[in-house]
Amino acid sequence: MERCELPRRPTSLDALKKTLPRFLPFLGWWPRVNRRTLSADLWAGLTGAVIVLPQGVAFAAIAGLPPQYGLYAAMAPVIVAALFGSSWHLISGPTTAISLVVYANVSQLALPGSPDYIRLVLALTALCGLVQFGLGLARLGGVVNFVSHSVVTGFTAGAAILIATSQLGHFFGVTLPRGGSFLETWFAFLGQLPAINGTVALIAGSTLVLAILLRRLWPRSPALLLALVGGSLVCQLVDGAGHGAKLVGALPSSLPPLSLPEFDLGTFRVLFPGALAVAMLGLAEAVSIARAVAVRSEQTIDNSQEFIGQGLANLVGGFLSGYASSGSFTRTGVNFDAGAKTPLAAVFSALFLAAVVLLVAPATAYLPIPAMAGVIVLVAAGLVNGKAIRHILHTDRSEAGVLGATFLATLFVALEFAIYAGVMLSLLLYLRRTSHPHFITLAPNPDSAHRALTNVRRKPLAECPQLKILRLDGSIFFGAVNHIAEELHRLVARSPEQCHILILGSGINFIDAGGCHMLFHEAGAMKLSGREIFFCSLKREVLELLERGGCLDRIGRQNVFPDKESAIAGIVERLDPERCACCPARVFAECATRPGGWAAGSGAGRSRSREGSAGTAGTTGEPD
Repeated sequence: MERCELPRRPTSLDALKKTLPRFLPFLGWWPRVNRRTLSADLWAGLTGAVIVLPQGVAFAAIAGLPPQYGLYAAMAPVIVAALFGSSWHLISGPTTAISLVVYANVSQLALPGSPDYIRLVLALTALCGLVQFGLGLARLGGVVNFVSHSVVTGFTAGAAILIATSQLGHFFGVTLPRGGSFLETWFAFLGQLPAINGTVALIAGSTLVLAILLRRLWPRSPALLLALVGGSLVCQLVDGAGHGAKLVGALPSSLPPLSLPEFDLGTFRVLFPGALAVAMLGLAEAVSIARAVAVRSEQTIDNSQEFIGQGLANLVGGFLSGYASSGSFTRTGVNFDAGAKTPLAAVFSALFLAAVVLLVAPATAYLPIPAMAGVIVLVAAGLVNGKAIRHILHTDRSEAGVLGATFLATLFVALEFAIYAGVMLSLLLYLRRTSHPHFITLAPNPDSAHRALTNVRRKPLAECPQLKILRLDGSIFFGAVNHIAEELHRLVARSPEQCHILILGSGINFIDAGGCHMLFHEAGAMKLSGREIFFCSLKREVLELLERGGCLDRIGRQNVFPDKESAIAGIVERLDPERCACCPARVFAECATRPGGWAAGSGAGRSRSREGSAGTAGTTGEPD
C-alpha cells in the first residue's frame, strides 16, 4: 500500500532563495553560465573594450573632462549596472547625450577640466545615481514612460548638432569662445573663416573620411579606433604638431582612483535640477535600449530593477572617478551581435578595458585633438535617427510637434529644460486627448446582420426620430466633465425632437467624483426638460461608483441596461406611440410591433402603404 506524502511546508531557506534574486539579480541568470556562454561572453567583452576605448576618450572631451575620465566611466559603473540591472545584454557607460548635458550644466559653474569642474561633475554623478536608485526602490519604473520616444528622438537630434558645433574649433583649428550658445558659436566661427588652419582641417577630415569608409567596407571592424590611428599617422606625415595641431597627451596608466564627491546644501541646490535631467535622460536611454534588445532576445525587462542598476552604477562612479553613465546604443548593439549570452560580457568588457589602459595608455601622447574632433563629428551624425524622425512626422502631427519643440529647445534653451519641456508638452497633449472624449452618433445599419449599430459619419443612416444613440469614447473624470457636458448640450440642441438619449458606456473605463456629480446634474436637468437619459454596457467599476455617489437613483435604475439589445428593446416600449404610428423610419426591428407597424393588426395595411411610399426597406422584425 502506497504511503500518501503530505506536501512539504516552505522553509525559511526557500523564502530566502525566492527573495535574494530581487536584491541580487545576478543570482537569477548565474545558473545559465557554462563553458559555451563563457566563451561567447569573452569574445563579446573583448569587442566591446576595443570599441569603447576611442568612444570613452571622445565622450570625456564632450563632457569637458580629461580623457581618462571617459575610460573610468566605462569600468566600474559598467560592472555594477550589469550585475544589478535586469537586461542580459545592456552595456552601460559614457554616452554622447549624457556627456553633453553634464557639460551644459557644470560648465556654467567652473572651468571645464579644472579640479573644481571635476569635483562638481562627480557630485552631479553621485546625485544622479541617488535619484535613479530612489526611483528604483520605490518601484517607479513606469515614470520613464513619460519621456516619450518623440522627446528622446528630438533631444538626441538637437544634441547631435550641438556636439558637432562644439567641435568646430578643434576641427578647423580656430579659437572659439567656450560655453557660448549655439548661435553665438556659429557667429564666432563664421567670423573666423579666414583663420581656418588647413593642416588641422586635413587631419580632422581625413580621420572622418577614413572612419566612414571603414564602417562601409568593413562593418565589423573597430572603425573609430582604426580611424584615430590613421589620423595620428596623417598628423605625423604633415607635421601637424608643428602647424598648430594639439595633441591629447599621455593618459595615466592607472585604474580609476578613489574620489569623494563633496556635498553641501549650496552644491545640492545648484546641481539638483541638472542631476534630475541627467537621471531621467539616462533612465530613458537605458530602458529604451534594453527593451529594444529584449525584443530580439525574447527577454523580459524590469524597469524598476534597471533603475536600481543604473542608480548604483552612477553612485559607484561618483566615488571611483567615473562621470554619469547610461545605456549605450552602439555598444549594446555590438555586444548582442557579437554573441553575448549573459551580463558577464559587460564585466569582461570593463576588465579588458582596464588591462588595455594599463598597457597602452602612454600611446595616446601621439593622438591629435583634430582626429578626435573628426571621430566626435561622426558619432554626432550617428545620433540623428532619420528613419524615426520621418516615421513620427508622417504618423502623428501632435508627436511631430513634440519632436520639433524638443529639438528647438535643445538648440536654443538650456538642455535640462529641453527634456522637461518635451515631457511637459507630451503630458499636455495626453491630457488634451483624454479630456476631450468624443460622442459618436450611432444608428442601426439595415444592411448588416442583426442591424448592427454603425457610426453615421462613416455611413449615412436614418436615426430614430425619438431616440438618439451615442457612444462615449473616453472616461468621465474631472478634466473631461466640462467638455462632455458641453458636447451633450450641443447634440441635444441639434436634435430637439429626439427626447430620449441612450449612451453606450463600453468605452468608459472609469469615472471619478467630478464625473458622478456632472451626471447627477445632467440627469436632473434632462428630466426637468422632459427628456430621458439611458445608459447601457457600463463596466462594473463604473456602476459601483454611480451607486455609491447616488447617481444611479437620480438617473433611474430602470434607465440603466446591461447591454444595447436590452436597452433598445426596453426604450422602444416607452416611445410615444402616436409618433411611432406616423414614423416613416422604423429603424429598429422592435418597431414592427409598434402602432402602425407591420404587425399592428388592422392598421398594418395603412402602415405598409405609408412605409412603401417613404421608401423604407429592411424592417423585418428580426431581433437586434
